[in-house]
Amino acid sequence: MKFFKAIGHILFYGLMLILIAAIGFGGYQAYKTNQRVHDVEHWESTVKEVTAEYNLSAYNDIVMAIILTESKGEHLDVMQSSESQYGTTDLVTSSRESIEIGVKHLSEVLKEAQDKGTDIWTGVQAYNFGSNYIEYVRKNGGIHSVELAEKYSRDVLAPLLGNNFGQTYRYLKPRAIAHNGGYLYKDGGNFFYAETVEWNLRMMKIFQDLPF
Repeated sequence: MKFFKAIGHILFYGLMLILIAAIGFGGYQAYKTNQRVHDVEHWESTVKEVTAEYNLSAYNDIVMAIILTESKGEHLDVMQSSESQYGTTDLVTSSRESIEIGVKHLSEVLKEAQDKGTDIWTGVQAYNFGSNYIEYVRKNGGIHSVELAEKYSRDVLAPLLGNNFGQTYRYLKPRAIAHNGGYLYKDGGNFFYAETVEWNLRMMKIFQDLPF
C-alpha cells in the first residue's frame, strides 16, 4: 500500500513540475511576443507614411505583420526587401528604404492578386514566392492554401532555383510540425509564409490591446 502511495506522490509532483514548467514557458513566450510587437510598433508612423504614397493605407496592419514575420523589427532591412530590389541581401541602406521597397512590392502583388480574381492571402504569399505564384493560384481554384503553396514550392519554385530532387531542410515551427513534420523545400521559399503573417497579425491585435 505504501508503495502505491509513493508512486502516486511521485506522479502528482511530476505532473505539478510539468505544469509549472509549461506555465513558465508560456509566460516567457508571451513576454517575448509582447516585446517583439512593441519593437515593430516603432515603425508604425513610417509604415503609415509609405502606405499612403501607394494607396495602401487599408493594409497597414498587414505591413506591420510582415515586419514582425520578416525581422521582428530588429534589423536594418525590416521587411527583408533588399533581394526583391537588388537581387541579393543586405544592400538596403536604411529601414525606411526597406519599408519603401517592401510596400511597393506588396502593393504590386496585392493589385495583381485582385486583378486576377484571387484572394488577399495569395498576394501576401506572393510577397515571399514572387508574383508568378498568383497566376498559379488563379489556375488552381483562385484561393491560396498551405497545401497549394507547398505544391508550388516543390514543383515550381524549388526546381526553378536548382532543387530538382525535392531536397528539404528542417523548419521546426509548430504549424510546420503539425502539417508535415517540420520541413521546407530548399530554394522553395516558405510555403507557410501567408499563414505566418496572418497569425502574427492576430498576435499584434491581441498584444496591442494589453495594458503593458
